[in-house]
Amino acid sequence: MQTRRYSEVDVFSAAQYRGNPLAVVHDAAGLSAEDMQQFANWTNLAETTFLLPPEDPRADYRVRIFTAKEELPFAGHPTLGSAKAWLDASGTVPANGLVVQECAAGLVRVRVADGRMAFEAPPLTRYEAVAEKDLDRVAKVLDIPRADILDSSWLVNGPRWLGVRLASAEAVLGLRPDPGKLGDLEIGVIGPYAAGSETQFEVRAFFGGEAVWEDPVTGSLNAGFARWLTDTGVAPPNYVASQGQVLGRRGRIHINIEDEAIWVGGNVRSCISGTIEI
Repeated sequence: MQTRRYSEVDVFSAAQYRGNPLAVVHDAAGLSAEDMQQFANWTNLAETTFLLPPEDPRADYRVRIFTAKEELPFAGHPTLGSAKAWLDASGTVPANGLVVQECAAGLVRVRVADGRMAFEAPPLTRYEAVAEKDLDRVAKVLDIPRADILDSSWLVNGPRWLGVRLASAEAVLGLRPDPGKLGDLEIGVIGPYAAGSETQFEVRAFFGGEAVWEDPVTGSLNAGFARWLTDTGVAPPNYVASQGQVLGRRGRIHINIEDEAIWVGGNVRSCISGTIEI
């Protein structure tokens, strides 16, 4: 056992405790993957991250990302939350506002600007049409007619997202999925708000497997949606999506595409700081 610095941060909301929480263990060198997985299972948050010295000299720090049941090569809100925790611990923001994170998916740039943080989305590793048999299954999980799914795409960038688009944000908010049919699917759903609304899209994310739940605010999914919706002309290169309303959260995800790079950003707030024995 060793005493280590510990943080919890709230990601993707300007409203206090209305985003997606993340647990961060600092100075995690010496912990085994089994130690990390057990602690992540114990925190019972969407993800827990562990900060380590970088192996790539271009990176500022290295991170390992765990859900309660598995390690992920990349995830969005853990990237922003880990960068915030690392910056708080280091006490300084680089002059250019950029931090480079090393994770299993490679190097990820994170920038601090205009009171928010944003990560540059890694490339999608699976980006293709979804088979009809899979869409039939998705429709049954979401308890909607198959015809309500206007379009779909695999959006895999670490998490194995299957993205679907509905006609409206109201249709997204009205979903009541059947957990018994979800299985191991990871389904992301998006629909537009009417012109003039505060945000342009509503997003929801549903996970299956050993635990069935809805994610409050999801950076990786929104990164995938940004690539897909801008490629197909459904979304402009700059927009704001909301997520988590059904769960009592107020997530806001800011998408900006600059020179083909997708930046996924939002507010990040430090909530808890202390030490743990692990």
